[in-house]
Amino acid sequence: MQFKVPQDVQREDTIIGPLTLRQMGILGVGGGIAYAIYVTLAAKFFIEVWLPPVAIISVITLAIAFLKIHTLPFWEFLMHFIEYHLQAKKRHWIQGSGYPFVSPFEHSGKKKKVEVVVEQKNTKNIVEITKVLDSHGEKNMK
Repeated sequence: MQFKVPQDVQREDTIIGPLTLRQMGILGVGGGIAYAIYVTLAAKFFIEVWLPPVAIISVITLAIAFLKIHTLPFWEFLMHFIEYHLQAKKRHWIQGSGYPFVSPFEHSGKKKKVEVVVEQKNTKNIVEITKVLDSHGEKNMK
């Protein structure tokens, strides 16, 4: 028994021709809004009044449904664009201003002081290790 294995699982399924369900929904909503504006304004006003809002709504609807910028859908690109312009461009770092991670097990308000005690016999080992590291492991140390 053979099964058909899908090759491109990231691509949306097309419903009618090349249109996906998401594109049809966007075109239906945007077209409905544009048509409602047309019906309400065309009965009372000339073309100069109703054409600009209908054209603007239609262009935005087509861009959201079909346009891709750098392989991103237009609406996602627009959200990233807005987020970029709303966030601060400069970040200031202040040493000791806060802790990036607070453990849920740490008691709030109580901080423990940690003291480091270095014994004399460890300092000789540290000095020797430092000399080895500084000489890049050469045996001719003086």
